Amino acid sequence: MATRQVLGIPRAQLTLASHSRNLVAPVQRQYQPTFASRPYQSTRWASQPSKNIPQRAGREKSRHPPRPMSRQEWIIIVCSALLFVDVSSRIDWKDLLRKEQHSLVKPTYASHTEMLEAAKEIAQILGQDAVTYDADVLEHHGHSDWSTSNSPVRAAAIVYPRRTDHVSAIARICSARNVPMVPFGAGSSVEGNFSQPYSGICIDFTYMDKVIAFHPDDMDVVVQPGVNWVDLNNQIAHTGLFVPLDPSPTATVGGMVSTNCSGTNAMRYGTMKDWVLNLTVVLPDGRVIKTRRRPRKTSAGYNLTSLFVGAEGTLGIVTEVTLKLAPIPKETSVAVVAFPTIHSAAAAASKLIRSGIQLAALELMDDEQMKLLNTHGSDAVRKRVWDEKPTLFLKFSGTTKDAIKSDVSSVGEIIKPLTDNKFHFAKTKQDELDLWSARKEALFTMVNTRPNGTEIWSTDVAVPISRLAEIIEISKRECGSLGLFASVIGHVGDGNFHVSMIYDPTNPQQKYAVAKCVKNMMTRALEMEGTVSGEHAIGIGKKECLVDELGEETIGLMRQLKASVDPKWVMNPGKVFDWMG
Repeated sequence: MATRQVLGIPRAQLTLASHSRNLVAPVQRQYQPTFASRPYQSTRWASQPSKNIPQRAGREKSRHPPRPMSRQEWIIIVCSALLFVDVSSRIDWKDLLRKEQHSLVKPTYASHTEMLEAAKEIAQILGQDAVTYDADVLEHHGHSDWSTSNSPVRAAAIVYPRRTDHVSAIARICSARNVPMVPFGAGSSVEGNFSQPYSGICIDFTYMDKVIAFHPDDMDVVVQPGVNWVDLNNQIAHTGLFVPLDPSPTATVGGMVSTNCSGTNAMRYGTMKDWVLNLTVVLPDGRVIKTRRRPRKTSAGYNLTSLFVGAEGTLGIVTEVTLKLAPIPKETSVAVVAFPTIHSAAAAASKLIRSGIQLAALELMDDEQMKLLNTHGSDAVRKRVWDEKPTLFLKFSGTTKDAIKSDVSSVGEIIKPLTDNKFHFAKTKQDELDLWSARKEALFTMVNTRPNGTEIWSTDVAVPISRLAEIIEISKRECGSLGLFASVIGHVGDGNFHVSMIYDPTNPQQKYAVAKCVKNMMTRALEMEGTVSGEHAIGIGKKECLVDELGEETIGLMRQLKASVDPKWVMNPGKVFDWMG
């Protein structure tokens, strides 16, 4: 005898006999030398009229009286009824109904006083030093100078967990009191991803910065969300492995997962979703799940890992991340080349992408960015005088220096018809670092040199490669006509670029003109079958654009997913999309 669990019901088991009856006589197969399509043998048998059943037009009264049920059949029926009663008694139907109704009712959040009570309860578990109400700290966690997507409301308190069980306790307390929870990493996102439009408790992962496990032979590492990716790569560099993403140097792993970040290396290595093996996630009610195990591949169940990557903390709070690692390239180098126009630079990028040359990165900076480098760049960057023209930055990697020299030569031949400018190639490792620093400093230079009282509006789109040159040229022309500082910069190797504009937020005309320019760029990208966000996620800044991109039906499905996981709508509310009844 063998037993098997029934439909996942606890302690319910079905008894299987060790023998079985042959219900249907075997059908003799006749194999014929033909390639004509034939139904499977079982299909042929099922489609043929049975010789045992009389073919009559109407239903006849049976010649034999119905057979009474056997004792065994009666026992099965009675046991099934008892099982149903037992299972029904264990289910809180009222609780299920309340959860269903929660998702249909507009969420209501705790008052500020109640949020402070939640913070005090959290402090009793984590310790008084793990919670702060300091106004300056609250402001730092609620506003970003890198973005115009800020909300006027601030969190009631900032809490600092150190372990997964701390986060679980925070979630249980906040969920019970209807207090919004907003995860906070490095604060370097640009679409208001960590803003607090409904106040709540901000969960800062500064102290969850530990490497939990490192498996060099398996080429993976398990980390907490507060680990900075640059620090991680420095720690494991001696093993010849690295995390190949390249976002802002300030970014932490939790934020990188939350926004599905990428950066300059995406052309070669893809985005964050391609490097996450599994996640430990605290759900809104405090439950803790692990999305999958540690092998490089799996087809077991739903792909929950990808569900949480890019969800911006709206479904759960990531507390552990298992990352794949890549071998550090043995040889690398960098080259830069200027072009007469933004169109010729973008056109050259498109040709290089289609050439098949395995570039590690392909970046574009326009003439305004190059002017900034000459006047406000770091000492390393200002060692040279840069051509103040649209410029491509190229990163090469390979196993030998000769292979890289061959790629450099091929690139030179491809771009020769599009520019007369000299091709600058790094001759030493220091040259390589200095050249690439010019690209990495771009955003910091813009933020640090903008006039007092102004704001920077930085956003991105991505389009199919064939439309890249066209949309960059149009966007550059439109934002350049505003009479404001406006710049185009991008990871053109994968069809992604950014536009940054500096304006006076107290000037209604400037604010309207910049907003219209951004909206036009989003619309243009969608008309070209692109996306409104290549790597910044949605946050509060692009919610309307997301509806334009995906449509109400798709957004509706996303809302259903969120309502099923977070029926109280307390997990980073106001991001990606709004609640709608």
